[in-house]
Amino acid sequence: MNKIRVSAVSYTNTYPFLNGIRKSEVMDQIDLSVDYPSACAQKVIDDEADIGIIPTAALLSLPEYYINTDFCIGTEGAVDSVFIFSTKPIEEVDTLKLDKQSRTSNGLARVLLKNYWKKDVRLITDDAETADAYVLIGDRTFGKKNSVPFVYDLGQEWFNFTGLPFAFALWVSNKRLPDRFVRDFNAALAYGVAHAADVIVGLPKFEGFDYKKYLTQHLDFHLTDRKREAVRRYLDYLKDLQQ
Repeated sequence: MNKIRVSAVSYTNTYPFLNGIRKSEVMDQIDLSVDYPSACAQKVIDDEADIGIIPTAALLSLPEYYINTDFCIGTEGAVDSVFIFSTKPIEEVDTLKLDKQSRTSNGLARVLLKNYWKKDVRLITDDAETADAYVLIGDRTFGKKNSVPFVYDLGQEWFNFTGLPFAFALWVSNKRLPDRFVRDFNAALAYGVAHAADVIVGLPKFEGFDYKKYLTQHLDFHLTDRKREAVRRYLDYLKDLQQ
């Protein structure tokens, strides 16, 4: 049997999944690659991977997709690794620089600016150009909150807006996968989530950042019905932006 190509994300928020996968027999069934989120999504879109932990926004780029597991990269409020950092209050922001490593968080920032904060801003993607505020995700945000005048946690702001949790990324395939593999893969993820704090040993330290709190309180890895509803709501807002 050909091995199933799996693309995962190279951020700390995915380490529990990777730990579970690497400690399970499912490793014998897969070819595993590790990428940043938007590249992970592109591999699934381009059929360079069969399944990946892909940003929720990328679902709109897949003509056919299957959500295969009971797990996601999610939060019930503040996620502590997806932010708008700003030099001024959000009500005064006129320009926003997007994060090139992100799809979902860039989209979420835009959804909130339009529908929650009622702001029309100019979006910037050129690194050479300055902006009032910028989106930043993942490990690059660790320890940074106290060095920026205004900080907006997008998980918390989405909850304030909708009353819903959020799922930033989902385990998605571009084709139907064998039932046995899906069961084995789901079990591997479940083990990793149940032992999330095991991955902390040896990670670099950042002032003011608590890995255990991040992995066991800020992140919520379970793909609940409410998170599925949040995905539907978010994609509707995102499609509205594209019209």
